[in-house]
Amino acid sequence: MRIVMAGSSGSLGTALRGALEGNDIVRLVRRTPRDDDEIQWDPYRNELDTAVLDGVDAVVNLCGAPVGGRRWNAAYKRHLRASRVIPTKVLSEAVARAEVPVLVNASAAGWYGDRADVPVDERTPASADFLGKTALAWERATVPAQEAGTRVVRLRSGHVLDRRNEVLKRMLPTYRWFLGGRFGGGRQYMPWISRRDWVSAVEFLLDSDVDGPVNMVGPTPVTNRGFVQALAAVTHRPAPWVIPGWAVKLVAGEAATEMLRSTKIIPAVLESKGFEYRDRTVLDALEWSLGR
Repeated sequence: MRIVMAGSSGSLGTALRGALEGNDIVRLVRRTPRDDDEIQWDPYRNELDTAVLDGVDAVVNLCGAPVGGRRWNAAYKRHLRASRVIPTKVLSEAVARAEVPVLVNASAAGWYGDRADVPVDERTPASADFLGKTALAWERATVPAQEAGTRVVRLRSGHVLDRRNEVLKRMLPTYRWFLGGRFGGGRQYMPWISRRDWVSAVEFLLDSDVDGPVNMVGPTPVTNRGFVQALAAVTHRPAPWVIPGWAVKLVAGEAATEMLRSTKIIPAVLESKGFEYRDRTVLDALEWSLGR
């Protein structure tokens, strides 16, 4: 299988490339190419030459600046949106022109917004907050490929758990110092999936007939309280503290919405297609992520 990948240098792209070893992988990079499998592109200045997509079976696009790890201001919010929408639009148009049969494109669980404890699946409309509108624009950028007859899969990913996950990187040091605890009331649902299940799901979707959005989350929804209890069990540390919402917002600013919102997401498409999870609970995922 010949696959073109954009956004392949991040943790998910690197893991996916490893899983797809044996296929013919072509990487789109913005820097000067260093290997024979790399092709330079600049989606912010030029369209992609369709010759790059000759004979390609699928395009995988994982482009997008990280949501966590820094405070949001107006400029960074514009960057978050542009880094997703512009490369997706350029790729989608090139895919349409080259008649590539499959486009697997990143999206996010932020599509759903704050839904309290109401279960949502792939049929639920986008929320009207910043992340919801960003995800909507992101997914709409794939329309040129869809209209050309390409099978377009949109990956609405939750927190992908491994050692490099931003949430775990922030939380683990506090547990080492016995300062772990839940955020706010702890009743908010946190969409999660282990990295190995995320990678396996993408492989599964590449070979499937699925078309449209797919919730890339684990099969057992968990609240922040449940997540904290599982992390405490894995790290063998108590987590008795309550971190008030105002304190989270003081440290993380508007980006705190990712830690305080509640979204109970059901992976309806993956379950209906018979995808088999290796980590069915957040405890399983954390034990694997942290090598316990």
